This record gives sequence, structure tokens and C-alpha cells, in this order.
Amino acid sequence: MNSSTNTFIRAELISFARNPGDGDTPEPGSLEHYGDGLLWLKDQHIHAVGHFAELAPSLPKGADVLDYRDKLIMPGFIDTHVHYVQLDIMASYGRQLLDWLNDYTFPEECRFANHAHAEALSNAFLDEMLRAGTTTAQVFGSSHPGSMDAFFSACHKRHLRMLAGKVLMDRNAPEALLDGATGIADSERLIEDWHGKSRLGYSVTPRFAPTSTKTQMDAAGALLHNDPSLWLQTHLAENSGELDWVAELFPGSRDYLSVYEEAGLVGPRSTFAHGIHLDNGMRKRLADRGANIAFCPSSNLFLGSGLFDREAAKQTGMAFTFASDIGAGTDLSGFGTLKAAYQVGQLGGQPLTAWQGFYGLTMGNAKALSLDDHIGQLAPSLEADFVVIDPQSTTLLARRISRCTTLGERLFALIMLADDRAIYETWAGGICQHRRD
Repeated sequence: MNSSTNTFIRAELISFARNPGDGDTPEPGSLEHYGDGLLWLKDQHIHAVGHFAELAPSLPKGADVLDYRDKLIMPGFIDTHVHYVQLDIMASYGRQLLDWLNDYTFPEECRFANHAHAEALSNAFLDEMLRAGTTTAQVFGSSHPGSMDAFFSACHKRHLRMLAGKVLMDRNAPEALLDGATGIADSERLIEDWHGKSRLGYSVTPRFAPTSTKTQMDAAGALLHNDPSLWLQTHLAENSGELDWVAELFPGSRDYLSVYEEAGLVGPRSTFAHGIHLDNGMRKRLADRGANIAFCPSSNLFLGSGLFDREAAKQTGMAFTFASDIGAGTDLSGFGTLKAAYQVGQLGGQPLTAWQGFYGLTMGNAKALSLDDHIGQLAPSLEADFVVIDPQSTTLLARRISRCTTLGERLFALIMLADDRAIYETWAGGICQHRRD
């Protein structure tokens, strides 16, 4: 009989049980905060969470407790839209979306035909992701099936909870990236090999409507119809030039979203990146089907794509999540994503509170991805994915934190001033997978 491995960590603990609302203070019952808390792990899961004084008498005699009372622990950050194959083209001179794809993205993704390169980049990406405190992401590969074998294998070895998929693309791209003859069959094989294996899930991944024929998108929809446990990720209404192109390519569809609807790609496990140029009718249709928009603020600012309208999303009931969108995004850090989201909101008269930001980055993103039964909260029986944050990581952050008088002020200071240096440790699957140098 195997014995369980117990881990005990004493620290300030913060987690969200539900949406805290848009007010300056979180709605009652939404925030779970233990100023002097205990996080008790058993193997890969959380066993207990609470006040240290209340749980201490239940600890085994002589238990070794990690003392992180000068640190803050939150659930691991979740990134709903990111391209691991674009890690090396971050900070490439900003053009508009379609130029950026042709000048940087497509040439870079051609490199992933080489399996050794895909393996190296998979591990480099995961190292950087964990350094930033992100424990789960929904990830685009390239159109090469080997890019996903390499990525899933790297995630499996680290026992990470991850969603990912091979890009489907059978037109309007370099010949070396087109997969018309084998794209769906390759996806089926990857689903068979990786979907549901340990903590991995497969996202069917047409890049976006302009690079897939109706035949390919219909086939992608059939994959989802045949297995409702799959996810779907693609792009929608990021750039005005993109909208014009879609209208030319699909003259029989009433709008961009209907192209995906007609293929059966819009459902409760569907994530559409960006969603900037939508009308309220399209937002309501997404809401009715339970889909979410991945709000990618640093990418939208970098490419000049536009400003996401959180208030319109709220008014129409459309779910949205927070995402980095590397490589057009400028920061893998969840802090950086929330900082950019706050700035986008300010330009539209829609301020983002720290409560909304950290709820979204954890429980909100988990719920939108149908992963909230596994991750997103510090709660018994959930998987032990969390970050240990050091509020004293830089002189400037420490100075600001020393002047804060409320928890809300401290969390907002983290959004504005923290970066990967503030991530002291990142734990995934009950294992410390990154510790700051």
C-alpha cells in the first residue's frame, strides 16, 4: 500500500470561490483570504486550506512546515491563448496583423518541421511559462503534427495541465505550412495519442477562417461533434483588414462569426481570441452558445488592433478570459497581461479592479475553459497548482507595498509593478517546478 506524501506551507493565501463583481470591494463570499494560512497538500492535490491556527492541531506530530509567511500564495495563473511556436519572435517590430503573419509568423513556424527544434522550443516555452507563474495554458502549435507531439510530451513529463492543438491551415499560407491532405487525419491521431492522457487535453485548432477552406472547417466541426470533450481554439475579429478578407472569402456568410457557426465550431468549450470588432448581436450569439473570447490586451496594443470592450461583453453576457497571445503579446507574465488589461480599460472608461483581474487570471479562466473542477482555486480536492509570490522581490515593489494599507491596494500594486522576479516558486501537480534563482 502506497503512503501519501504530505506537504505543509504556511503563508498568506488568496483565492476566489466565485466572481467578485465589479465593485471596489469583492462581493461577500467571493474572496477567500487567510492572512496567516496553511496550505496542506497530499500528493498532487490540495487536502486542506484554512487559518494556520485552526489547522495546526491536525498536523502530524513533527510535521515539517515550509514557512513562507512573508510570501503570498494564489492559484496558478491560466493563459487561455498563446502560441508556443512564436516564443522566438516576441518583440519583432510591430506591423498590422496580416503583415506580421507574413513577415514573422509564417517563416518562424516553418522551422517546426524539425522535431529537434520543436522539442527545444517546447521546453524553453514551458520554462518561461513556469517562471512567470503560469501553470495552465491553451496553446497553439504549428501545422506540423510533430510540433504537438514534442509539446505534449514535454508537458506530460512535467505533469502539467495543458490544452493544445495542431494548427489546421489548408490555404492562404506558405506551401510548407499547408496541411490540406493530412490536417484532419493528423489531428485525429494526436487526439487519440494525447487527449485525456494524464492532465492533457486537445484543442481543435483552425488558425482562423482565412487560412482554412470550408471543407476543412466543416471537418473540424465534425471532430467536435464526435467528441464533445474536445476544446476549440481559433481567432475572431482581431483586425479590421481581417474582417474585410473574411467577407471576400465567405460571401455567403452574414458575418465573421457565422463562418464558424456554420461549421459547428461555436460551443461551451470554444475560445475565440481577440473579439475586438464584434457587434452586440455577435456577442449575444457567443453568449448563448457558452463560448468565450480570449482578451489579449498586450497583443492588441502591440499590433494596433483595437480595444476590447469589456462592458459590452458584460452587458450581453459574453464570457471573456485573459490571455498573453505570445508572440504578438509582449509579456508571458500574468501580471503584465492584467496591467495591459487595466490600461485598455482606462482608455475605454472601463477600469479593471485587482479583484476582477486576479479572479479572471485564476478561477475565471478555469471556469471558462471547463477546468474549474480541477484548477483555479485553493480548495480541497483540487489539483495543487499554485504560485508563491514575493511582494519584496524588487526595491520599488517593496517600497510601494510598504505604503499599502489594504489587500486591494497590495494586489493592485502587484499588477502594476510585479514581473517574473516576483514569482518565488511555481508548483504544478503538487511539485515545485520553478524556484527563483
